[in-house]
Amino acid sequence: MRRLLAVATWLLAGPAGAEVPVLKAELLRRLPAPEARQGVAVDARHLYAVDNSAIGKYDKATGAKVAEWTGDRGRFPHINSCEAVGAELVCASSNYPAVPMTSSVEVFDARRMVHLRTVALGQQMGSLTWVVRHAGAWWAVFANYDARGGEPGRDHRYTQLVRFDDQWRRTQAWSFPGSVLARFRPMSSSGGGFGPDGLLYVTGHDHPELYVLRLPVGGSTLEHLATVEVPIEGQAIAFDRARPGVVFGISRSTREVVEVRLPKVQ
Repeated sequence: MRRLLAVATWLLAGPAGAEVPVLKAELLRRLPAPEARQGVAVDARHLYAVDNSAIGKYDKATGAKVAEWTGDRGRFPHINSCEAVGAELVCASSNYPAVPMTSSVEVFDARRMVHLRTVALGQQMGSLTWVVRHAGAWWAVFANYDARGGEPGRDHRYTQLVRFDDQWRRTQAWSFPGSVLARFRPMSSSGGGFGPDGLLYVTGHDHPELYVLRLPVGGSTLEHLATVEVPIEGQAIAFDRARPGVVFGISRSTREVVEVRLPKVQ
């Protein structure tokens, strides 16, 4: 009981002692997917369960598996997440847990489930864990870790959100607030995306929580607006653009894709 109270107290403590509301998502469905280890992507008709070097394609309505892609583990050791962008899957990939950290964006044909091209980002200030398209730009998170997979001199606090233009040139970057970094520790952010409300929803590596953030009016640290309890275990998430407020995530322990409805954040 004391431990639960301590967690609840932390969740209410935002930057500078401001209260951060704790909300709860509604569970809609659970669908089995053996590839559900790193995250999930979604488009109008399909779900895509992401493993390190494999992606399973599932019918969104029935949960039936319809196709898959399996890659060479030497070239694709750690696909962290994917997002459906038009007819393509745009995926964040890294060499985790190897160091020095290197990252790439891997693009797939979502219909045929074949690899199309690579954007080699090379060595960055962290390991690419997720990338999404929003407001005419690419938004990506580069993770840092306290132990395995981390580099000397940087821990989870160095995790950052970076905005790129269409030529993958860095245009701006933001740090995460201490209240969220404390929940990332000792790992980092494994998933995220912009909701229909324009806010940024981010997961850690393990905790069944979404952190609702917004870009600051001034400064370079994201603002923590709310925490949402969700029946998923961190990792990459995907907004269902056809149904505002519906998000897909995964449960690594049960190898399932999990569908939830988010509460409205004031």
